[in-house]
Amino acid sequence: MRLLNKIVRLALGFLVISSAQAELTAQELVQKMDENQLQTNDSSFNLMQLTSCKYGTKNGKLKCVEKPRIKLLESAQINTGVNNKDSKSIAILLEPASERGIGMLTYTYDATSKDNETWLYLSALGKVKRIASGNNDEQTEPTSLFGSEISTEDQETGKLDDYTYKVLQRGSYKGRPVAVIESVPTPQRLKHTRYGKVRTWIDTERFLSLKMQMFDKHGNAIKQVSVAKVEQVNGIWLARSITFKNLVSQRLTNMNIKAISFGLDIDERFLTQRALTDQVFRQRYLQKLRQQAQ
Repeated sequence: MRLLNKIVRLALGFLVISSAQAELTAQELVQKMDENQLQTNDSSFNLMQLTSCKYGTKNGKLKCVEKPRIKLLESAQINTGVNNKDSKSIAILLEPASERGIGMLTYTYDATSKDNETWLYLSALGKVKRIASGNNDEQTEPTSLFGSEISTEDQETGKLDDYTYKVLQRGSYKGRPVAVIESVPTPQRLKHTRYGKVRTWIDTERFLSLKMQMFDKHGNAIKQVSVAKVEQVNGIWLARSITFKNLVSQRLTNMNIKAISFGLDIDERFLTQRALTDQVFRQRYLQKLRQQAQ
């Protein structure tokens, strides 16, 4: 009996050790999450609604305290570069009518040495403005996605070596197994970001973020992100609804993916500045994508 008990204890100990060894490190979890995000960018086309407002709470629930501003847009994106770790994307506003045709073109790069690039087209002015990446704290200014509380930085992938990572805790969040990861920018990256650190609740089975908290360089919480309507589309886990809360301005933006299609034939020529400025060119390619997505 003693021998049996000893064998059982040894077996249980081995299982505990094996389980611990099987747990992914903080960087491995972030890498998996980044890879999942890249999959959502792979030859995809979507229809998205952005709803922004000043918020408050009523009966413990988050509410808009003013008439929300609603914008409808279409976006297309592909993965490019070495191992498809870079991406190109374009987003064009459809509504409101007064802003129809405003567009944003973004190229993101996995390599730390290469700055991401963003161009904004204002249809009323008929001009494309390149959003430069700052070289120091004074020049660093996040670019808002069509006046929302979402910045281009909030949607970036790659550049994992620009941060150090640690697991703050493991447990459960909204019934899902999660690891809370704290990401701290390296001194060089700190010159290009407004965030001093970011905490991410990563679903350790589906490898997507369920919640995020962003802090400024003084340790103050300035933004919070929460997801809802997590679904698997074409084998890819994604959140159909994401809410960005700006804790400083007390404003929020909900990003609702109304429709999304993967595996489309997206011509790289469409993901250029010409698509921003040439309406006929843009509509021709958008119509092709709409037909594929049906």
